[in-house]
Amino acid sequence: MRNTRRHSLLRTAAVSALAGSVLLIPATAALADGRGPEPLPAQAAAKPAPATLTAKASVSHVRAWQELRITGKATGLKAGSKVTLQQKQRGAWKALPASTVVNKSGSYGLRVKLGIKGKNELRVAAGATVSPVVTVTVN
Repeated sequence: MRNTRRHSLLRTAAVSALAGSVLLIPATAALADGRGPEPLPAQAAAKPAPATLTAKASVSHVRAWQELRITGKATGLKAGSKVTLQQKQRGAWKALPASTVVNKSGSYGLRVKLGIKGKNELRVAAGATVSPVVTVTVN
C-alpha cells in the first residue's frame, strides 16, 4: 500500500508539472510568431502634444525705432528654450536680433524696435515651432 500511495503522489505531481508546461506552450507560441502580446491601453506609447507658441504685440502702431514688446506663451517647450523674433522681409522669414528664453511658467517677453515703415509681419519661432503672425504698422 505504501508504494502504491507514493506512486500515486508522484504521478499526480508529474501530471501537475505537465499541465503547467502545457499552459505555457500557447503563450510561448504566441510570442514566437512575432506578434507578441497586445499592449494594454495604459502601456500604449503616449505621443507628446505638439509644441505651440503664441505672440502678442503691446501696440499695433509705432513710429520708426520706437520700442514695443512682444509677449506670449509656450506649451510643450522646456523652460529655458530659446525663442527668436522673426520678420517677413521680401516674402521670406528673417530672424531679428531679438531673442529670449521661455521661463518656468511657459511665458516669454522681449523688446524690439522696428525701422521698416509700413505693415510688419512678425512671428516668434523656437526651432520648427512658430507662433501665428502678428502685424505691427510702423509710421
